[in-house]
Amino acid sequence: MAEQPLFNRVAFIGIGLIGSSMARVMRRDKLAGSIVACARRQETLDACLKLGIADEVTSDYALAVKNADLVVIASPISTNKAIAKAIAPHLKAGAIITDVGSVKQAVIAAIAPHLPANVHFVPAHPLAGTEYSGPEAGFAELFEGRWCILTPVPGGDAAAVAKVTEFWRKAGSKIETMQADHHDKVLAITSHLPHLIAFTIVGTADDLAEDLKQEVIQYSATGFRDFTRIAASDPVMWRDIFMNNRDATLEVLQRFTEDLTALQRAIRRGDGESLEKLFARTRAIRRSVIDAKQA
Repeated sequence: MAEQPLFNRVAFIGIGLIGSSMARVMRRDKLAGSIVACARRQETLDACLKLGIADEVTSDYALAVKNADLVVIASPISTNKAIAKAIAPHLKAGAIITDVGSVKQAVIAAIAPHLPANVHFVPAHPLAGTEYSGPEAGFAELFEGRWCILTPVPGGDAAAVAKVTEFWRKAGSKIETMQADHHDKVLAITSHLPHLIAFTIVGTADDLAEDLKQEVIQYSATGFRDFTRIAASDPVMWRDIFMNNRDATLEVLQRFTEDLTALQRAIRRGDGESLEKLFARTRAIRRSVIDAKQA
């Protein structure tokens, strides 16, 4: 007898890199009986059908979530409130709603108040991605060996959390559970600040005189190339992240500014000992990242 899928019907509201990668996992492991993709642009919907990652496509929220056991909100954070309000009247009792947003307090505040009491919300954040976007950019192996952080809401349904956890395990992720506010503080330093620095450095290069700018591009060393890769990330997504995680980002940005000032002072004074101590400490952190298989 064939094993029952984890979810009979799954609806993706937004299906870019993360959503399409999730859909590919569901296809590969037969975790969904059927998949419907919902997006605003017809080109996105056509791509989903061409790629075979959805059985149905629509731009209508109500049609997308009708009879869905799992609804994945995988759209920019700024759209989450409107989406929650639009889908709420059409969710079936017992449906599980989850998301993939990089900020959790703001997402919970945007979605949870608008959902009916007979559905279950399980906020999630897969710590995986590339600089590419759109359904064509997805691949089933994206989540393998990466963390997925769940931030269950108080009083949430344990069985729903278990089902979402099982999906992420099937996707190859390592699972961690934490409070939403703690998640936002951790991600401010591990993800949000590095992206902000990359955007700034590449923006500075773009402001250079035209002749020097061309040389910067032509002779890009490994460091600058890495920054340009990060800075190529989806601008709408990152605008929403910074707008919705302001406090944590500003706090860590202030600490970084203070550390940068100290580094500037060491260079000005020719304090090589302080520089070497810092570089040795940060080199050890890189080795720890490699040992944790997160490189």
